[in-house]
Amino acid sequence: MLLAHELAGPTNAMPVVLVHGITESRHMWRPIIEALATDHRVLAVDLRGHGASADGDSYDPISYASDVVETVSAVGLTDPLLVGHSLGGVVVSAYAAIAPCCAVVNVDQSLRLAGFKDALSQLEPMLKGSPAEFMAARDIMFSMMEGPLDPAERARIDHHGRADQAVVLGTWASIFESTPAELDAMVDVLIGAVTVPYLALHGDDPGPDYVTWLTARVPTATVEVWPGHGHYPHLVDTPRFLKRLAAFQQQVGR
Repeated sequence: MLLAHELAGPTNAMPVVLVHGITESRHMWRPIIEALATDHRVLAVDLRGHGASADGDSYDPISYASDVVETVSAVGLTDPLLVGHSLGGVVVSAYAAIAPCCAVVNVDQSLRLAGFKDALSQLEPMLKGSPAEFMAARDIMFSMMEGPLDPAERARIDHHGRADQAVVLGTWASIFESTPAELDAMVDVLIGAVTVPYLALHGDDPGPDYVTWLTARVPTATVEVWPGHGHYPHLVDTPRFLKRLAAFQQQVGR
């Protein structure tokens, strides 16, 4: 599926692909797009069922990633640096497993989905309930994660987002329906194919053994934590994020 997208920056510059989180859109990246587009070719997409993109018939990581691969190809980019936030972190990890890229930056998305299942299960009845219950559950989740994000930024993100209950439930279907062992096996297959440099940047600690867990599966991974930055470290301290992104790009030789 060709995704709704925007393309900015010099034609021959280093390509960067930005992928947003669940219920959000490419507009979440606005401050990052504007800064990067001075010397990068920046592609920001709306995932299927999000923003201005069409709905899909499935919302698993490979389906999401395949759409991004198709869109990257359609606009003529090759070997991009992939940057994904939240759900987008899963999507860019899946992209790196199925298509060429030069490196991955995963912003605040643990790939240990079995651990996420415990937290999500507590809200499952509300998420599957009435539209009002669904929105209340979404608000609970985001309020717990956003940390020091400026309220104006939260309002901006929500203004451009699309909180579609069917899309959210489809995205999290495997988490609801799979056992922790099955989720671990699924993730092992997916990220075991990632061989490019991989930066996992978290605004909160993903757990005491997460570094060991992730690097056992993705030996190229580096885990970095910015304590107290919450779920949006790239928006809480955008200059620091851009500086870190530039250093990582230099590290991978691009």
